[in-house]
Amino acid sequence: MRITTAAAMVLAWCAAALLAAGCASVTVERKAVDEAIDLSGYWNDTDSRLVSEEMIADALNRPWLGSYRSSHRQNPVVIVGTVRNRSDEHINVQTFVKDLERALTNSGEVSFVADAQEREELRDERADQASHASEETVKEEGRETGADFMLQGSINTISDRLEGQEVRYYQVNLELIDIQSHRKVWIGDKKIKKFVKRNRLGP
Repeated sequence: MRITTAAAMVLAWCAAALLAAGCASVTVERKAVDEAIDLSGYWNDTDSRLVSEEMIADALNRPWLGSYRSSHRQNPVVIVGTVRNRSDEHINVQTFVKDLERALTNSGEVSFVADAQEREELRDERADQASHASEETVKEEGRETGADFMLQGSINTISDRLEGQEVRYYQVNLELIDIQSHRKVWIGDKKIKKFVKRNRLGP
C-alpha cells in the first residue's frame, strides 16, 4: 500500500508528538504559602488574604467599636454574611469569607459566631444530644449567642483589553451593619489594579 506525502507528514507529526509527550517532565517547586505569585493576573490567594487583613484592620480602627464598648462594656459579636461575586471571573468567595473570619477572630477585638450553615449543623448536633447524650453533658436549646453586627459585601471588576494587554481593576466593598437597627456603622473598600501583558503566541 502506497503512503501519500500528506499521510507521511501526518504520521511523522504524530510520532514527533508522541516522542515529545514521552520525554516531557514535570518540575515542582514548593513555595511559602504567603509568597505572592501572580501568574494570570486574576484574583488569587494573595489578593484574598491581603484584602481581608487590610479591610478588617480598617474596620476595627473606626469609631463604631469604641462607641459600642463604651455603651455595652463588652466586645461586639460579629458574623460574616453574604459576600457576592459580581466580577467577570470565577472567584471562590468562600475562601475570601474564611479569610475575613480569621482576621476578625484573630484580632481579639470582637467575638465571632458561626455562620448560618454552621449553626444548622450545630443545631442538628444538639437535637441528637437531646436523645442520646447524658443529662450532665447535653447542651440546651435557646442558649446561642446572637450576633450584634453582620459583615456583608461584594467583589467587583472592570477589565480593559487591547492587543494582548489588559488592565484588571478590582474593587471589594464591605459594610458592617447593626443587626438590631440596620444602621451601617462602617463602610470600606479596597481597590486593586493589575496590568497584564500577554505574549501574542500564548492563550
